[in-house]
Amino acid sequence: MKILLAGYNLDTDVIKDLTKSNPARADVTPETLSAAYARISRDPRSIDELRQVARQEVENSRKSNKAIIFKMGHHSVAEHAIFNFDIIGVSRLALEEIEKFRLCSFTEKSQRYITLENDFIIPVELKMSTHIREFSETVRLQFAFYKKCYETLKQQVKEKHPQEAADPKKESLLDGWAKEDARYITPLAACGQVGETLNARNLELVIRRFASHPLKEVQELGRKMFNLVNTVAPSIIIFTDINEYDQKTYPALRNLSHAILSSQQIVPEAYPGDVNLVEYSLHADDSLLAALVHSSSKVNYRQCLQSVRLMKPDQKKDIIKTACQHMQFYDAALREFEYPALTYELFISASCFAQLKRHRMATLTTQDYDPDLGVVIPDAIVEAGLDKEFKEVIDKTNQVYRRIVTDFPLAAPYILTNAHKRRVLMKVNARELYHISRLREDEHAQWEIRKKTAKMCDQAKRAMPLTMTFIGAKDEFPKIFEQEFGHPPKVVLPR
Repeated sequence: MKILLAGYNLDTDVIKDLTKSNPARADVTPETLSAAYARISRDPRSIDELRQVARQEVENSRKSNKAIIFKMGHHSVAEHAIFNFDIIGVSRLALEEIEKFRLCSFTEKSQRYITLENDFIIPVELKMSTHIREFSETVRLQFAFYKKCYETLKQQVKEKHPQEAADPKKESLLDGWAKEDARYITPLAACGQVGETLNARNLELVIRRFASHPLKEVQELGRKMFNLVNTVAPSIIIFTDINEYDQKTYPALRNLSHAILSSQQIVPEAYPGDVNLVEYSLHADDSLLAALVHSSSKVNYRQCLQSVRLMKPDQKKDIIKTACQHMQFYDAALREFEYPALTYELFISASCFAQLKRHRMATLTTQDYDPDLGVVIPDAIVEAGLDKEFKEVIDKTNQVYRRIVTDFPLAAPYILTNAHKRRVLMKVNARELYHISRLREDEHAQWEIRKKTAKMCDQAKRAMPLTMTFIGAKDEFPKIFEQEFGHPPKVVLPR
């Protein structure tokens, strides 16, 4: 056996320093890895030899990549090239677009832990318009009130938690509690930053989607990302132009949907709650049990399902317990838990959505932000007596939004706040819901998403009780485990 580390990500400043002594070097590109790995299936030479040849013949490697990706359609070879981007000074609204991509990795500047300054984006669409003054004044009003809320809530938190306030080590924790509620009044125009890691195949998709996006800020971001990588890896990022499929499909669907709904005289109505399980797998528990038996036997799925339906309740429970008996709080449920599915319609703030969207294995689609849906006001704001002023800032915001939206419907959402609500449709399988619950029901999770996740899990337990036997927050997992087995889980310490 021979195992080699073929390559790894390097900081571009390190690469520049290394190439200064050899400026003519052409093989400082991830394209050679793509070219070498693309040849594995048809070339008898060992992989390390293929990499050596690819490095020596960079131009041939590039031609090979283009032929394999463009003519043969094997895009997967581009996945061997990895890129990192520092994305700085983009709006909270644009970050929602950046973080839509399922197979990319992100780490974002958190508004829960960083004190926000008066940094915001003025949309390109508004810069030459008559709206720019009232837009800027409103955003500055929002930030001024954010600072007032932060200072007031910081003092309130210390008074409510005197023991923690006396411990210098807990200062950042209490400070974070104040910030996470104060940020509800900050705008979607607020500047953020994110570190992103993605392979070339996904980068190509990002660039193409951004080129077709209606927001100027997102278009500019896509152009800058393309310019940075085009000279480094031109052979594996090919399909980047504006695409009618990306550009025109949703506008056409909106027009058609509006026409049909209007003809049927259907008007918007609200669900009674903010979390609604609108669809789920029928006989989900039996489906999961049959999948577990199927993986552990040599009979077909129909026979497994037939067997499950003949089982007594205790036998069914034994299968679930056996599947989870060695689980720790950080373990994912078995792959078979992906067969049961649940679809929720959620009614959440922009602040809550900012966390929910990180669960990219779920299917998430959204409606536009709409001031008529109202806002979420944190309880701490009400307790501090700031709710009246909070509503006044929201009213001012909504007035400006309605004036802007008439002329610039795409740019108007920049003025809305983290408190403004939107409707979200979310489909998850049971395995992913376990993961969401572990993270978002935990005592350290932000309060709004913690409440929403708890409601999602309560509804899931009623729909598929056996499947959800071990669902719960990571801090509650020992209790859940002990309730089923009569003893806590075995503690496995990291190395």
